Amino acid sequence: MDNLFDITPLQETTTAKPEMKEFTVSEISFEIKRFVETTFNRVRIKGEIFGGKRADSGHWYLSLKDENAMLSAVIWKGVASRLTFKPEDGLEVIATGKITTFAGKSSYQLVIDSLEIAGAGALLKLLEERKKKFAAEGLFDQAHKQKIPFLPETIGVITSASGAVIRDIIHRVTDRFPSHILLWPAPVQGDGAAEKIAAAIEGMNNLPLEGSVKRPDVLIVARGGGSLEDLWPFNEEIVIRAVYNSKIPLISAVGHETDTMLIDYVSDMRAPTPTGAAEFAVPVKAELQARILTIQSRMLSSITHYLNERKNILTGLGRGIPNLSQILQESRQKLDDRVERLQLSFKNLLSNKHNQIERISLRPYYIKNIIDKQSESLKNLTLRMESVSIDSVLARGFAWIKNAKGRTVYNLEQAKQSPTLEINFIDGKIKTKPTGKKNDLQGDLFDNF
Repeated sequence: MDNLFDITPLQETTTAKPEMKEFTVSEISFEIKRFVETTFNRVRIKGEIFGGKRADSGHWYLSLKDENAMLSAVIWKGVASRLTFKPEDGLEVIATGKITTFAGKSSYQLVIDSLEIAGAGALLKLLEERKKKFAAEGLFDQAHKQKIPFLPETIGVITSASGAVIRDIIHRVTDRFPSHILLWPAPVQGDGAAEKIAAAIEGMNNLPLEGSVKRPDVLIVARGGGSLEDLWPFNEEIVIRAVYNSKIPLISAVGHETDTMLIDYVSDMRAPTPTGAAEFAVPVKAELQARILTIQSRMLSSITHYLNERKNILTGLGRGIPNLSQILQESRQKLDDRVERLQLSFKNLLSNKHNQIERISLRPYYIKNIIDKQSESLKNLTLRMESVSIDSVLARGFAWIKNAKGRTVYNLEQAKQSPTLEINFIDGKIKTKPTGKKNDLQGDLFDNF
């Protein structure tokens, strides 16, 4: 039976599905955390800072973004304290760290352990934007610049207490003109430096005008050279506005001569170096003393020339007045004597003042008193010269009598020969005529008309 088939009933068969593992929420979160932190344990990410803020704890929370995505990030306090610049919105950076997850919010973030500027171009771009902003507000206008005092009694310095900058400034000031220096220590780079520099500027301005520690007459904000990142605190807005609001004239001396920070634009004077700032703050004592001696010599020469001119004028006037030499002979002699004594007195006075200046060179504001006293002495000389003028003689009770022709009458006989007489007093004149009568004092009487 070749055509016969063995027919066996078919049994129903099914393919069994593999059993899927079941996770709890905590378990799957742990697995994801392990996978992410193992796979992205060390990454470098380039992006633009967005929404950066510093918590009271000292930690920084921010995001890194590009055209299509955003990544949350955190900088713990210990790392943030070592940063050379302040994380700021819009700044392009390269962050190095690890990706970690946060199970409580089903999110992930980058824990940053180092942060660097993505090239100098990023900082320069931000610097230029800030410069335009502050310039538009008028913070750099010359109208707001204050004049640096010529001889400050106290110089305030804001810089690091341990750096070479403060030693250079002290050395330079001591060499040129010893003055009192008041140091307010402040960090000049790193996280928080800008806030402390601004606080130091405000603190100096809030010092009292008098007291054991009084407000400086000029401020120097200084630090040595460094990279753009190192010098960045002097571009921060809090520092720029503190400088702008300073009542004390301020000299900036940040970095090297080729470095220009925003503080240089808003300060009252920019020095190329900290040493240069000290040179701008005080003059050279020896040069100042030489100038004083020159001024003294010129003053003495001017006084002598002035007195000689006055004397020549009086001599000329004497030639035009009949017998005036007889009237003024005694006054001339006194004037010559006084001129001689005054010249000698001025020489002695100037010599004494010069010695006083040497003794009080550390108190430069006395120089103005010397000049004021010399001016007062010159004024007194002028008053003494005027005391021998005709008006001064009349003011002492004398009278000047003229005849009908306007000529001076010197005796009774000349008075009798004139039909009328004019008697000049300090406050006016009267006209009279001789009466020919005699009074009890044997003098002619005059009628007024």
